[in-house]
This record gives sequence, structure tokens and C-alpha cells, in this order.
Amino acid sequence: MGKFVQFNARLFAPGADLTGASNKVELSSEIEDKDTTNYYSNGWKEVIGGLGSAEISAEGQWEAGDPSKVDDASWAALGGVGPYTVCPDTSTVGALAYLTAGMRTDYKIGDAVGEVAPWTGTVKSSWPLVRGQIAHPPGTARTATGNGTVLNLGAIPAGKRLYAALHVLSASGTTPSITVAVESDDAAGMASPTSRLSFAAATAPGGQVLRTDGTAITDTHYRLAWTVTGTTPSFMFAVSLGIR
Repeated sequence: MGKFVQFNARLFAPGADLTGASNKVELSSEIEDKDTTNYYSNGWKEVIGGLGSAEISAEGQWEAGDPSKVDDASWAALGGVGPYTVCPDTSTVGALAYLTAGMRTDYKIGDAVGEVAPWTGTVKSSWPLVRGQIAHPPGTARTATGNGTVLNLGAIPAGKRLYAALHVLSASGTTPSITVAVESDDAAGMASPTSRLSFAAATAPGGQVLRTDGTAITDTHYRLAWTVTGTTPSFMFAVSLGIR
């Protein structure tokens, strides 16, 4: 991915796609530097890494009246911890994505007369900020059980984890339910997949975030598998995966 002018960025809050109501999204991450300077430092400051943190700040045009709108979604999330995914460009399968579990810490609305009604908000991380990929695009409706596109994320060494964020953006039908899992295998053909993470069944818009326990995984290829039940069910959802 080379240099580009940013005309697009995708922002997914727990159960809402806020892209169409956003005109600015910023990601930041940092590691505290802890001073370990001593008499053997030869006159130079020495530091080691301390606590890490990340922040997502965004702003745009205010809308309300539906769970998918920024006002409804922001009030529902304020003070709570949930999944957030940011894509610097598109959200097609394999597109670059940053994901975390974070707390929605603030929400601000309003401006002077004559201005387009704005909003601003901030999310502060409760989990690491993970650089990954989109494993399921938000614009594809799923009405039946199926599998997703296989991604080559690579093996996961001991001490690292697979992270996954699920954003269920819409659900329709009679008693609709969807259960999404992340599977892995040692080859793209997924001949003998192993389930690594399994989200709780979802029946309405919302978000979930999961991670593995830090045990090494030698498999290199990953995909989603979903089970859909109900009468004429239909779900729109986005999923991001990453290793950290």
C-alpha cells in the first residue's frame, strides 16, 4: 500500500458503521518510557518500555434516531468497553485494519447556529492496538451458513495472540441468529480446520472481541465460519483479525 490521499476511512464501533457520519479519524499508540539511567550509562539516558496505550478519536456529522446512527451508538457505548476497528482506506477482505477493545470515554455534540451539527468522540484502549486485516466485509449480507475467504496471517509464536473483532451491523428475519468462529489450518485449502475463537450467538446489532490465550499456533491460514438460523434471516457484519 503506497502513498495516497485519504478520501476514505472506515470506522466500526461495536454494532455500528460510523463511516458515513465521520470526516476525521485518528489513531495513536504509545509505550511509556521508564528511566533506567545509571552510573554505567556513560552520560546517556537509558529507558525501557513501560505500559502501552492507544486512542481512537473521531468526528463528523451528527445523526440520531436509529441504533446505527452515531448518537444512538455513542450513548449506548459511553463508559463501556467494546470492539473498534479502523481501516485507513477500504474494508474489503484483506484490507489493512487496526482493531482493539476500548472504552468510549467521551462524546461531544453541538456547534454555533448555521453550522452542520457535529459530533466528536474518543475511545481509549483496554487491549493492545492490533494491526491486522479485514476477514469479512461489511457490505455482504449473509442469509445462510457458510465460510469466509482464507487469509494467510502466518504462524503465531508463544506469547503472541490472535485477536478478532466482530461487528454485527444489522439483523433481520424471524428469530435470526448468527454464530461466528475463527478457524485455522496449515494450508490455504483448509482441509482440516481447527476452531480457534468462537463468538457468542448474536441476534441483534452489537459487537464482540476475543483473543487466544498466548499458546503458540503453528497454523498459518485463517478463515471465518458462520452458522445462520431463523426464518428468512439476514445479517450484515464486519470482522477484523490480527496477531500481536
